[in-house]
Amino acid sequence: MSRAYRHNLNGSTLERGAPQLDARNVEIAFGGVRALDDVSLQVQQGEIHAIIGPNGAGKTSLLNCTSGLYRPQRGSIVLHTGDGKQHELTKARPARIARWRVARSFQNIELFKHMTVLENLLLGRHVHMRHGVLRSLAWFGPARSQEMKHRELVEEVVDFLEIEPVRTKPVGTLAYGLQKRVELGRALCMQPAILLLDEPMAGMNAEEKEDMARYILDVNELAGVTVVLIEHDMGVVMDISHRVTVLDFGKVIAHGPPAEVSRHPDVIRAYLGEAHAVVEADA
Repeated sequence: MSRAYRHNLNGSTLERGAPQLDARNVEIAFGGVRALDDVSLQVQQGEIHAIIGPNGAGKTSLLNCTSGLYRPQRGSIVLHTGDGKQHELTKARPARIARWRVARSFQNIELFKHMTVLENLLLGRHVHMRHGVLRSLAWFGPARSQEMKHRELVEEVVDFLEIEPVRTKPVGTLAYGLQKRVELGRALCMQPAILLLDEPMAGMNAEEKEDMARYILDVNELAGVTVVLIEHDMGVVMDISHRVTVLDFGKVIAHGPPAEVSRHPDVIRAYLGEAHAVVEADA
């Protein structure tokens, strides 16, 4: 990753450690099921913040509320920016939230399978496009200059994720692990202030998980991009996260550093299990 790209990748100008995402008393219900029940948490700039819990605990619902796909019935989720402004995400449309540089990947791959890797990555630049369709199609003057700059950054992402050999191939022809990598790349092409990753390693083998963990660490450590991560693999969570929030039945039952959370009795009972606790005690 070049020095210029490290600087350009991070869409936030907040100082490291400053509050960046603040969720307070968030509640959302579907019929008689309360998916999120008075959920509050704070994410600081420059950290990897993992959200864990059993299936159905409300993890994806929280990301959906943050990215504008769901609108909670109560509470607020505020994005802080380096210019002193703050944006209420629960009252904004997904397109507006994307313009505030909240990038998102999905548990189920949401790529355009018939399009090439490069074309999918260029879609991640759509929030930065400033010229109309006709001018872009004519490809002259400012529109040409703009597209060349977008392509430069996309090529940097291709290089960073080591997908050069497949850059012109249709995404639908790629192996599952490579498709997950392309989806991460599309989110990175948005130059995110904060990156929301919903189980980016689901369905991967051990080698693919190791590669994905390395890319996430590099994005966070080298570029300073804040990452909110949903992940079931506790080995990955313990290795790469700075802080962990645990949900169970829509409620926050623990919050703190990974080692501390893994010893919390409510977390052991609800999610990790006694066998894990024994392993942790012996380690």
